[in-house]
Amino acid sequence: MMLTFEATLKYLSLLSVCVFLSACGCENGPEEDVVISGETFTLEVVSTEAAIERGMGGRKSLARDAGMLFVFPEARSRRFWMKNCLISLDIMFLDARGRITAIHQMPAEPLQTENESLSDYEDRLPGYRSLLGAQYAIELQYGRIAELGLETGQKIELPFDCLKTRLP
Repeated sequence: MMLTFEATLKYLSLLSVCVFLSACGCENGPEEDVVISGETFTLEVVSTEAAIERGMGGRKSLARDAGMLFVFPEARSRRFWMKNCLISLDIMFLDARGRITAIHQMPAEPLQTENESLSDYEDRLPGYRSLLGAQYAIELQYGRIAELGLETGQKIELPFDCLKTRLP
């Protein structure tokens, strides 16, 4: 069977979309490589409520070129905290286009004590806000955002189409 010119064109267009999607990491597992200020970071992508709530809690270390990329279905005001975090972190909030809306250094907080209720523990944890609507957040090793010279308003190129496929 011979394909018409139009059918061949549609086939090639579909094939190129598939190649593009696989090249951006859509099917390469739970991580994305993202270039930030000329450095490549391997970011663990989290988008489910449970994974977002857990975040970096319980981790004892974070590699210099690693981090976590939080993906939300829409841009809105966000608040993060350091619940159960053993290591200090940097965080940057990004709008739907990848522009940095807020940057914070988040020092590790003392863990919940034996005599402290969960609500008392959570109440004493400081919150780190996005200020503007954020659809993404990136956590990196403490001090890395300053080292990279990042500021609010700068844009981080993310694989937006691929990240949309990660939403539950």
